[in-house]
Amino acid sequence: MTPLRTDPNLADPDAFYEALIEAHRDLSLEQSHEMNAALVLLLCNHIGDINVLRDALQRAREVALDVIQPSA
Repeated sequence: MTPLRTDPNLADPDAFYEALIEAHRDLSLEQSHEMNAALVLLLCNHIGDINVLRDALQRAREVALDVIQPSA
């Protein structure tokens, strides 16, 4: 199993962020959610390793829960 890579790995993160924002331009909230879901599934297919994907899901969930319920 290849471990989930969590260190910075984007050559140009600002360019990616700009491209992501541009891809969402003029989409309704529903279309934006659909696009995000499609993007996640495409990237999951590219990764292909269920153990890496499970690790990513758990870490993302922990981030979301921490945002909703900050640590005391």
